[in-house]
Amino acid sequence: GEVIFYFRLQELQIINQTFVTEFVLLGFHNLKGFKHIFFFFNLVVYIMTICGNLLIIWLVASNRSLQSPMYFFLTQLSLSDLLLTTDIVPKALNIIWNEGGRISFSGCIAQFYFFATSIVSECFLLSIMACDRYLAICNPLRYSSMMNFMLCMKMVIISWLLSFCIELIVIISLAQLKFCGSKHIDHFFCDISPILDLSCSDVYPLQLEIIILGVPFSFTPLIIIIVSYMYIVLAVLRISTTSERQKVFSTCSSHLIVVSLFYGTLIGTYLLPTKGQSLIVSRAVSLLYTVVIPMVNPIIYSLRNNDIKDGIKKYFIRDHRL
Repeated sequence: GEVIFYFRLQELQIINQTFVTEFVLLGFHNLKGFKHIFFFFNLVVYIMTICGNLLIIWLVASNRSLQSPMYFFLTQLSLSDLLLTTDIVPKALNIIWNEGGRISFSGCIAQFYFFATSIVSECFLLSIMACDRYLAICNPLRYSSMMNFMLCMKMVIISWLLSFCIELIVIISLAQLKFCGSKHIDHFFCDISPILDLSCSDVYPLQLEIIILGVPFSFTPLIIIIVSYMYIVLAVLRISTTSERQKVFSTCSSHLIVVSLFYGTLIGTYLLPTKGQSLIVSRAVSLLYTVVIPMVNPIIYSLRNNDIKDGIKKYFIRDHRL
């Protein structure tokens, strides 16, 4: 009887260790008197992000002058930003207000899934936009016939499907991990590294899987972007007039700024060594690509794109007259 009781006790201990029902997100440390200001800042940024990206989508859908591949891809980028910010920010606001928060195991896995999907989809979309600019500048005579509606739809659908499928493979492996000990995630959302730190399983196979899947599908688009702009620069240098050069560069500058911000923070977060990096720096970088950049993207395209600015002016002038 004592032997059976002992084994039952051991079995219960194993069950308690491995079946985690929730995590505790610690969020931001030592905000103290800045909590309300920080909460208000993130709330304002979130509202601006939603409004800005919805405005881009609405303008492109309702304005005939914006019915082109470049702006169609821009709406998909806005959808990706909306997915990212809606996945992360509402929970982050709750964590800031309550100085921490709980999230279920399935909720944590789902949050990481949609976060990672939006990141990968943005990589694909930015590379597609670079290819679009390459064709428009380097092959203007063939642009309309090559970059037709069906090709645009196919590229976008493939990008989204690949993003969802790639991350689904990672999520299936992640969900099979066992967790024991601490349930506290020292972050404001469920990112992969803090989750793996809590696992008592062997995480090396999953880390290898992430490298095999994540690195090629995230950084092959960057190579495509770099090569595309190399050809664009060569084409621009062959243009004789300065005004024409500036006009061509102005159509690419918004995209280049967005690419630089996105990949700069991505590399800074996941590729550069984090040992010795303070929690403040780590959280600041994470806030940059999950909260600030989705808000900044539509602003960059609005301020540096005459077609978007004209669309906004026409809309407000028309409403004022009505």
